Amino acid sequence: MSLLQPGLPRQPKPVALDDRARDNLRFIRETMERASSFTAVSGWGGVAMGVTAAGAAVVASRQESATAWLATWLAEAGVAFAIAAWSSMMKARQAKVPLLAGPGRKFALSFAPPMFTGALLTVVLFHAGYSAAIPGVWLLLYGTAIVTGGAFSIRIVPLMGLCFMVLGTVALFCPASWGNALLAAGFGGLHMIFGAVIARNYGG
Repeated sequence: MSLLQPGLPRQPKPVALDDRARDNLRFIRETMERASSFTAVSGWGGVAMGVTAAGAAVVASRQESATAWLATWLAEAGVAFAIAAWSSMMKARQAKVPLLAGPGRKFALSFAPPMFTGALLTVVLFHAGYSAAIPGVWLLLYGTAIVTGGAFSIRIVPLMGLCFMVLGTVALFCPASWGNALLAAGFGGLHMIFGAVIARNYGG
């Protein structure tokens, strides 16, 4: 004979205290990770930067002077910066997160010094007649900027930076004639590959 009285609902099984504690800790950890990470890195923006870099590599390869070659890549740098800024702003607005506060500010402050160093070394190397070293320096220092800034972003971003650093190291020890192709592989290929992964797995 059942001890339950007819018409009374069954009491739900109580949740174990340790299970509830684990769920709460997981929620807190995930919340803190989201709050401490710059998530406005745009994958589609990276893909677009890769496409324009590939085009710039083709144009640069047809230039007959080092000055024209450098001007082509500097123009591409300006275009890439505009794409990155606009796409990150759009993603931040969509996610309703601040772009230049908290993790975003840390990302920018960590990203800027290697980029400034790269710009300064570009001027020095070009005027000293060492243009062949510029592709390696660009890739290496851009990768460094991505790694340092990526410490405050999603995990795949520092990995992308490490790939740029490896490619930059290779470029420094390769024949000068490989420089333009390696820039295309880095700023074109790596941006498109990692951009597609970020877009697919991290919301655009």
